Amino acid sequence: MWRSLWIFLAAIVILTIFLAIPFVFNDRAVRPLSGASLDQLTYEEVIFQNGGLELAGMLMLPEGDAHSPGAVFIHGSGTSRRDNPWYLSVAEELLANDIAVLIPDKRGSENSSGDWRDTRFEELSSDTEAAFALLTQTPGVDSDRVGLIGFSQGGWIAPIVASEKPSVAFVVSLSGAGVTTEEQLVFEEVNNIAELGTYRFVARLIARFTVPAIMQRDTWRATAGFDPMTYWPGVEAPVFAAFGEGDTNVPVQESVSRFEMLPYEVSVGIYPDGGHGITDPVSGRVQQAFLDDLVSFVLGATDD
Repeated sequence: MWRSLWIFLAAIVILTIFLAIPFVFNDRAVRPLSGASLDQLTYEEVIFQNGGLELAGMLMLPEGDAHSPGAVFIHGSGTSRRDNPWYLSVAEELLANDIAVLIPDKRGSENSSGDWRDTRFEELSSDTEAAFALLTQTPGVDSDRVGLIGFSQGGWIAPIVASEKPSVAFVVSLSGAGVTTEEQLVFEEVNNIAELGTYRFVARLIARFTVPAIMQRDTWRATAGFDPMTYWPGVEAPVFAAFGEGDTNVPVQESVSRFEMLPYEVSVGIYPDGGHGITDPVSGRVQQAFLDDLVSFVLGATDD
């Protein structure tokens, strides 16, 4: 009996050590994204309407009076902030290359009315349509050369707008998932749990319980069942899908596979060790290689 007890206790100790290994060797230090700040950029405050909503945003125009191409930014999940260095870094690069930028405040954020929390992507897309209309009517911007840049979740909204508006000159999906909302949620949740220091197979087991709980939230119910590939086939504009290698929020390879199945060619860029923000792992800044490719794509898609 004592021998069996000792074997049982030894097994418990070995199992405990085995499960603790990831916690011991896991390095959870993540360099925060850094980049342009709001005081480095010149912008004009704009107000525009979408039905009963009053929306606001920052209009950034290149110097000079030339008819510039333009880009409307589409925010990712959660509340938008004007001082977000991810958006501002991209905006700074575009402006330096004579591309106008409109960064709307997401509904319910900063100076925009409304509430994004219980709003379907199809409804949020109407905000982008209103912002697109504003930028195309802005003096100094060529109305025929205005496109969309969707950041993260904004990459789900971009094809909704572009599929309904043939006048969209280009579409950029920046770390936007090509999979359904359910598939993306499971992928991200498994990675979130694994990053706490446990094995992936354990994380997948735990996610079976946490994912259904997340699906009960109001913010989730508004977007459940969404498949971006319902809309991407209807996009007529040139498309650039950019991803950071090692993204723990978006399944990159599966997303790329979905884009490759579209009835037209999509320009795809995967940037080494870029993560969700496509950043440099040392500096924490958005990778210059991506910014260069983005500018080349926009200028190529809007070339007179």
